[in-house]
Amino acid sequence: MVSGGLEVGEKGMGYQDEPELLQEVKPRILDPETPNGAVLGSDPEVRLTWRRWVIVFLFSSYSFCNAFQWIQYGSINLIFAYFYDVTPFTIDWLSVCYMIIYIPFLFPVAWLLDKKGLRLIALAGSALNCLGAWVKVGSMQPHLFPVTVVGQVICSLAQVFILGMPSRLASVWFGSREVSSACSIAVFGNQLGIAVGFLLPPVLVPNVQDKEKLAYHIRTMFLLTASVASALFILVIFVFREKPQYPPSRAQALIHTAESEENAYLRSIGRLFRNVNFVLLVASYGLNAGCFYALSTLLNRMVILHYPGEDLNAGRIGLTLVVAGMVGALISGIWLDRTKTYKQTTLLVYIMSFVGMGVYTFTLDLGYIWVVFVTAGALGFFMTGYLPLGFEYAAELTYPESEGTSSGLLNVSAQIFGIVFTISQGRIIDHFGTRAGNLFLCAFLFVGTIITVFIKADLRRQNANLDSEQTRLQGNNNQIMNYGVCALFPSFPNPPQ
Repeated sequence: MVSGGLEVGEKGMGYQDEPELLQEVKPRILDPETPNGAVLGSDPEVRLTWRRWVIVFLFSSYSFCNAFQWIQYGSINLIFAYFYDVTPFTIDWLSVCYMIIYIPFLFPVAWLLDKKGLRLIALAGSALNCLGAWVKVGSMQPHLFPVTVVGQVICSLAQVFILGMPSRLASVWFGSREVSSACSIAVFGNQLGIAVGFLLPPVLVPNVQDKEKLAYHIRTMFLLTASVASALFILVIFVFREKPQYPPSRAQALIHTAESEENAYLRSIGRLFRNVNFVLLVASYGLNAGCFYALSTLLNRMVILHYPGEDLNAGRIGLTLVVAGMVGALISGIWLDRTKTYKQTTLLVYIMSFVGMGVYTFTLDLGYIWVVFVTAGALGFFMTGYLPLGFEYAAELTYPESEGTSSGLLNVSAQIFGIVFTISQGRIIDHFGTRAGNLFLCAFLFVGTIITVFIKADLRRQNANLDSEQTRLQGNNNQIMNYGVCALFPSFPNPPQ
């Protein structure tokens, strides 16, 4: 039926509802695109929770325990070689196995982290760390060296579930102004474990010739380690949470709203390998961290060669190396949160690592052990302090890809170079001395410095936070303008005809 006029309640063509006087007008954000191509329909709620500090310190604690178990053999290499009747080079492989195990298991564990989240990975890592520690307790006879190898392999597998978590945990739980500091704290525990691994074993396991007494001291160390690992595993079960109720930053909120298909694991890996800046970072990070792994593993042997009988001081030098690096890591994290100067900070730290390695190389054999303490501390401040910088720089360059995958690839590079450098430097030291072995590392640190120069500072995560904040402010400005228009030019609905 065609009517010549409008019925009551009908609206003419082109008619638009207008807000009533003083009616709240909510800003509508029109399809801002996330970096994954997803569409964000409204401004997400962002909150921080106190639990984030509990989570990061708990993770840091069981990472500490796992790192201690990595270096506890290397810091008293000659004592374990005597107890198990094997060569020092064989004992070196107990540290190298940490690097070997990581490589084939990275991608399965990174996939689990991406699909199942933080809690499952934390449970697996802490459980394997606890199991490996208890297996070692059963290896307290000289003929049971294969048992201690099995325990160390289990701990090596636990490391795969630990090393890729710091940047992911920091992004999921911490705000944009504290994410670098949080990542540094997460890495801090691992470095502290290495430091204590240099300090405690020489104290707990003195260099005695009676193997029964030696077995007693080694058992004491292993029991203490297993007890701590068990307590931390129980805490992870009851305390560790998957993620906060609300995203802690706008960049994280954008990832929450992104379409799941775009985060397909294989596509993510493909995008990472097409990211030239990230590939360069993988190479430079691997060179630096590989040098650190080799230096940490062989430090005891190098010091004892030049300073016989200084087993305790060899451990203390290792402690100085790592503690100075922990300080450097914390300072770097705070600096990055304040300045966001990723490229400049990374390059400066890399250059100083190269310089520090050179100074350490030419002062190791001077005959003054206090000089070794000073040079090792300076080297550690920059070389160890570089490790969390690499994680955070990778998260910036690869956003919005999973931080677990990007940091995992960094660690694979570090493990590969660590294996090559540890074996090669050990052989060079045996045949040509410590100076030649350290110059070998200096050469690769120089190459890493050159590679770092060519990395462009494409800070995608930081840009996402800025873009989201600008969109929110623009929406607030539109809301204010709409209020003003309504107040000056009020309009009312057309009366019914």
